[in-house]
Amino acid sequence: MVYYELSMNALSSTAKKIDVVFNELSTAAVGLSEDEASARLQKFGSNQISGERIHWWQILYRQFNTPFIFLLIAAMALSLAMKEFINSIMILCFVVVNAVLGFVQEYHSERSLEFLKKYVVASARVRRAGQEVSIPCKDLVPGDIVIIEAGDIIPADLRLFVANDLAIDESILTGESAPVEKTADAFSKAASAYHEAANCAFTSTTVMSGKGVGVAIATGRVTALGDISRLTVETYHESSFQKGIAKFSKFILRMILVILVVLFGVNIFIKGGNANIFELLLFSVALAVSVVPEALPVVTTIALSRGAALMARHKVVVKRLSAVEDLGSIEVLCVDKTGTLTENHLTVRDVFGADRAKVLFSAALASSFLGEKKREPNNAFDLALWDALPAGERKTLSRYSKISDIPFDPVRRRNSVLIKTGSVCRLIVRGAPEVVARLCLNLPLSEKKKIDQWILNEGKVGNRVIAVAERSLSGRECHSVGDEGGLSFVGLISFVDPVKATAPSALAEAKKLGVQVKILTGDSREVAAAVAASVGLVRGNHEVITGEELDALATRAERQAAAEKMIVFARVSPRQKYEIIELLQNKFEVGFLGEGINDAPALKMANVGIVVDGASDIAREAADIVLLKRSLSVIIDGIREGREIFANTIKYIKATLISNFGNFFAIAVASLLIPYLPMLPAQILLLNLLSDFPMIAIAADTVDRDELRRPRSYNVREVVIISLILGAVSTVFDFIFFAVFNRQEPAILQTGWFIGSVLTELLLIFSIRTHFFFARAKPPRFILATLSVVACLAAIGIPYSAFGQNIFGFIPPNGRSLLLVLVIASSYFIVTETIKVLFYQSASHLKAVNHQAAILPSGLIN
Repeated sequence: MVYYELSMNALSSTAKKIDVVFNELSTAAVGLSEDEASARLQKFGSNQISGERIHWWQILYRQFNTPFIFLLIAAMALSLAMKEFINSIMILCFVVVNAVLGFVQEYHSERSLEFLKKYVVASARVRRAGQEVSIPCKDLVPGDIVIIEAGDIIPADLRLFVANDLAIDESILTGESAPVEKTADAFSKAASAYHEAANCAFTSTTVMSGKGVGVAIATGRVTALGDISRLTVETYHESSFQKGIAKFSKFILRMILVILVVLFGVNIFIKGGNANIFELLLFSVALAVSVVPEALPVVTTIALSRGAALMARHKVVVKRLSAVEDLGSIEVLCVDKTGTLTENHLTVRDVFGADRAKVLFSAALASSFLGEKKREPNNAFDLALWDALPAGERKTLSRYSKISDIPFDPVRRRNSVLIKTGSVCRLIVRGAPEVVARLCLNLPLSEKKKIDQWILNEGKVGNRVIAVAERSLSGRECHSVGDEGGLSFVGLISFVDPVKATAPSALAEAKKLGVQVKILTGDSREVAAAVAASVGLVRGNHEVITGEELDALATRAERQAAAEKMIVFARVSPRQKYEIIELLQNKFEVGFLGEGINDAPALKMANVGIVVDGASDIAREAADIVLLKRSLSVIIDGIREGREIFANTIKYIKATLISNFGNFFAIAVASLLIPYLPMLPAQILLLNLLSDFPMIAIAADTVDRDELRRPRSYNVREVVIISLILGAVSTVFDFIFFAVFNRQEPAILQTGWFIGSVLTELLLIFSIRTHFFFARAKPPRFILATLSVVACLAAIGIPYSAFGQNIFGFIPPNGRSLLLVLVIASSYFIVTETIKVLFYQSASHLKAVNHQAAILPSGLIN
C-alpha cells in the first residue's frame, strides 16, 4: 500500500482513476474493516496536527542567550565584586525586566499549534465494512471512505469519487475568494497546485453546497493543513531589533576585552613593582562597567512601550514589543490580496442584457440553494446575486420549486436547473459564457461581438463572468433537464471582490515612506493583476508571476531575482508564500500582512507579521501585530512610529558610545601618566549613573522629519565611525581637563574632571539628537530637558556636599575652577556640533552620488 508521505502527493492522485487509488490504498468503496482501520491507526498515528513543540524553558533560555545580556550579567558581577550594590541592582532589574517581557511575548506567540488544532473537526462520517458510521476525527486513517455535505468541514485530504453539485470554500488554503466546484473525474495529467485539484478536497476547507464521497489519501501531519502547521510552529526567526542589538553588543564586548587586557598589561609593564594590583583591577573593572550601555534595555523598553501605547489608540494591538521598531525598518511589505486589499466577498459588478432585473432573477433561479431545505444562499456567487435582488424579488423566489438539476462540474462548465411555478416550467442554464452561448439560438453576429467585447473588458479588470440562458417547456417536457439546446440568451453578470476604499491611499503613503508593496495571493493571475492595477501597484502583466512559473525557474538565483523584481505573485501556495518571504529576506527587511490559515507560515517567517481584524485564530497567533481597525492606513502610522523608536534607540547608542569611549580612552591613558588614579572607581560609576537618566529620556524624544522618510536598519559601520570620531573629540577635551587640573592635588583633578565629564555628556545628548545644527531640530521633550537640568545641578552640587566629599572623595571646586570647567564644556559643544554637521553633510552627499551612479547607464560612468 502507498501512504502519501507529503501532502503534495495528494495532487498526484488527481490524474488517477479511482480504482487505481483504491488499489494503492488497499481499500474499496465499501470502506475498511474495523480491524484494518485499527491496524492502520497504529501504523500511521492519529489524524491530528503535530509539530515540534517549543517548551517554556527553551523560550526562557532564548531571553538570556544573547551577547548583550552576557555583557550586562558580567557588568553586574563586576559591580558586586566592587561592592557597588546599587549599580548591581539596577543592572539586575534591567536584565529581569527585559527577560520577563521577552518571555511573555514569545510564549504567547508559540501557542500556534493549539489554535491550528481547532481546525480539525471532532467527528467524521465514514463507511466501515459497508456501514455508514460516525467516528472521532482523530481515528480517521488513509483508505477510509468519507462522506461530506453542505456545512461540513473536510476532516482529511480526500480524493473524491462522488461529487453532486459539490462546491468547497478553499480560501483558508489558497486565498481564493470564490468557492471551488468539484468533480469526481480523473484528469489527463496531475494537478500541480491545490487550486487545480478539482477532484480533491483538503483538510479544514468547508463544503458550501452539494454532497460528495471521497477516499482519505492523507491524514494528520501530512495533510495540507499539517504542512502549514510544520512551517508555522517550527519556524523561528531572530527579529531585526535582536540582530541589531547583537551586532553592537559583540562590538562593545570585543573592544572592552582587548583594551582592558592592553591597559592592565601596560600599567604593570610601566609601573612594575609600584603598581597596586588590587586598585588597578578595581579601576579596570569600573572602566569596563562604565562603557557597557546598561540602560539600553530600559531605553528600548520605554520607547517600544510608548510606541505600542500610541498604536493602541489607533486600534493596533502589538503582541511583540520589538515588532514596533521592526515595523519601522520594513523595506518590503507583502500583502495577501483577499481580505487585505479586498473585502473578501463577491458582489455583482455589472450586468449585460436588455432587462437587468430579468438577468439577475433568472440567475438566482438557477442557484443551488433553491432546492435545499434551508432556502438561503450559501455560495459566494449565489450570495452576491441574493444581495443584488430587491427584497420583493427575494420573496418571489420562494414560489418556485426545483424539479431537477444537473450540478455544475469543471468539464461541462455549467449547471442546469428545471424549475416550476404553477403550470409553467422553465429550463435555466448558468455557466461559462462561451459554453452557454453555443446552446443559444438566434444570436445575431453583431450581438455576439458585443458579448465578446463585454466579456473581454470584464476579464481585463479581473472580474468573473457568468452567462444565463433559458427556455420555456411544455407540460410533457417538464420532467427532464437533459435537453439543453434551443436556449434564449438572457444576459451576462460580472462579479468582483471589491477593493477596500482605504487601500489605494494607504499604498500611496507606503510608497512615500520608501516601502515597496508586493501582493502574494492564491487567486488567479487575472484577478490579482486587476486588483494590483486598481490600487496603482503594477503597470502591466510583466510584473506578475504565478507560483507555478516561480517554481519552474531553474536556479535559486533566478527565483531570487524574480522575488525582487515581481510585484504580484498569483496562485501561490502557503509554502510558496513562505519561500518568497525567505528569498526577499536575503536582501530586505520584510513585513507580511495577511489573515487566513494559509498565511500563517509566511506571517511567522516575516520580520514583522501583521493581520487584520477578523483573521483566523492561527493567523492572529502567528502575527506580531493585529490591526483592530480594518485599514492599511494604520500600518503606515505604525511604520512612522517604528522609525521614531529606531531613531531614538540609535540616538542613545551613539550618545552612550561617544561619551563612554571618550572617557574610557582618556582615563585609561591618563592612568599611565600619573602615579594615582585620575578618577576613582566610585566616581566613574556615579558619572555613569548621572548621565544614564537623561539618556533614558531619549526614548521619548521628538524625531526630525528627515528620519522618517526611508526605512532604517542598524548600520554598525556608520554608528562606529561617528562614535569614534566624536569619541576622539571627547578624548581630546578630557585631556584638556587633565592638562588644566593635573598639576594640582588628585582630588581637585578628580572633581574637575568628574563635573566636566557629566556636563559634556549632557551637551552631547542635545548635539547627537539631530543630524542638523541643534537649533534647527525639533525641541526636545519636557522629560529630557528636565532630567538634563537635574543631572547638571547634581553634578555641580554633589562635590559641595558632605555626602559627595565623604563618600566619593570630592573636593569643593573654587569659582575659577568651576568657570574653567564651564568654558571647556561649552567649547566641546561647539566643536562637536561643527564636526557632526560636516560628517552628516558629507555622508548625505556620498549617498546621493552613489544613488545617481546606480541609476545611470554603466557606459556613462568613467
